[in-house]
Amino acid sequence: MLKCINFNKRSEEHMPLSASTALMLIDQQQGILEPRLGPRNNPEAEARMLELLAHWRARGWPVIHVQHLSRSKDSVFWPGQSGVEFQPRFRPRDGEWLIQKQVPDAFCANPLGADLRREGITGLVIVGVATNNSVESTARTAGNLGFAVWVVADACYTFDKPDFAGRARTAEEVHAMSLANLHGEYATVLCQEQLLAAETGLR
Repeated sequence: MLKCINFNKRSEEHMPLSASTALMLIDQQQGILEPRLGPRNNPEAEARMLELLAHWRARGWPVIHVQHLSRSKDSVFWPGQSGVEFQPRFRPRDGEWLIQKQVPDAFCANPLGADLRREGITGLVIVGVATNNSVESTARTAGNLGFAVWVVADACYTFDKPDFAGRARTAEEVHAMSLANLHGEYATVLCQEQLLAAETGLR
């Protein structure tokens, strides 16, 4: 069961959600629903993502959709088949950003960082899948590039995965470790309720 951490006061005071903060939704494509990917955690993640998406759209704030185009033919994201398409509820609208990637990091091999700066975007709220893959990789780079980064724990999810020693790890364990890697180093990790409360001043 996901347990949200209490982020510190300094993080709260530096959370200016506004038109300079983009919502980034990672890999919300048909392929991620394939049963062969195995058990996942956080079944409410999509609902939290959609609530945040509605929040951003209602304010006219920037929204970035990240789409994975795999270089591996056995991937659920191999171009030319249905898995690469966005899930209907997450299809980009006119005027929203679309970033296509071939590796987990959304900043790799494209001018995304420079484009964000040119548009005056200084912060990213990151949601999506998989926590320990594209979410973590993208958040690390964003933090290293100097962007303010928030990863919304209950709007991300991942899948069961064995560790390096071959021990089976649940999706929740993998998710929690990935968030621990990010928090305080590359990003602030928090839950959707905390994010929106910080915006409205309801501490």
